[in-house]
Amino acid sequence: MKPIDRLGIGLAALGRPAYINVGRAGELPPGRSVEMMRDATWTVLDRAYEAGIRWVDAARSYGRAEEFLAGWLNSRRPDDMTVSSKWGYTYVGDWKTDAAVHEVKEHSLDRYRSQYRESRGLLDGHLSVYQVHSLTADSPLFQDLRLQEAMAELSAEGVRVGFSTSGPRQADTIRRAMALHVSGQRLFNTVQSTWNILETSAEDALREAHDAGLRVLLKEVLANGRLAVDPPPAVRSIASENDVRPDALALAAALSRPWADVVLIGAVSPAQLESNLAALNVVFDERQLRVLSELSVPPEGYWAERSALPWT
Repeated sequence: MKPIDRLGIGLAALGRPAYINVGRAGELPPGRSVEMMRDATWTVLDRAYEAGIRWVDAARSYGRAEEFLAGWLNSRRPDDMTVSSKWGYTYVGDWKTDAAVHEVKEHSLDRYRSQYRESRGLLDGHLSVYQVHSLTADSPLFQDLRLQEAMAELSAEGVRVGFSTSGPRQADTIRRAMALHVSGQRLFNTVQSTWNILETSAEDALREAHDAGLRVLLKEVLANGRLAVDPPPAVRSIASENDVRPDALALAAALSRPWADVVLIGAVSPAQLESNLAALNVVFDERQLRVLSELSVPPEGYWAERSALPWT
């Protein structure tokens, strides 16, 4: 597998006018109208495809991300893209950057059915993976047998079933989700989790998932932009040694994990994408890997800081 085959594009920061990514605002078109954000999305998707990226990830709650992606797919007609999306959150921001609430979470059978209809209506013929959005260890999904059975039916349509995780107990969630079976078959085929050099608490569980045959996707590898905009001094130093920017260094650290099948990029402009892609040229030595491994922080503190990031 070529290194570029392990990269994907995530549309969390492109499908809606406000998000929590640091360093995003200056790269977006002024005004952030629907038309402007659609054009920005198409431009990034064009550049990513030209570079060789063949995985794109969206969600029902990413504003109009699925709509933008569907338009791009129908216009460009690629026949080699893997498209993943997610259900469980509903976008309620009304295309306002200062909305009091931007998304609402609900893991229920009704929400699953309605959002799958919406995703399929936009992405029918392209959707390869459908994931529970931000599954947690206390999610009602674990007790809802009807919901589990409904999701298992996706396999008959050629759609893989997955889940994403967030929060300080990602490892617990991953292991609990891996144990779910419907009619003797494991329910989930993919897992998408937050991993970066500051938040490594899910690493052992993700390695277990990979070894068990699940496809592992990594998200937020730049810590919502913090590792690109205000990285620890050690990250800046090692990035300089490798003649790349800190964002590429952080992405390269994720790519250095052999159990990580797909590493998602959250670029919102061609310039960010080009900088990110420099990660493919980074080769770490043992000292650099050791230094980076010492940067992880307790997950409770990491997620508290993430939850305090403003939507802008």
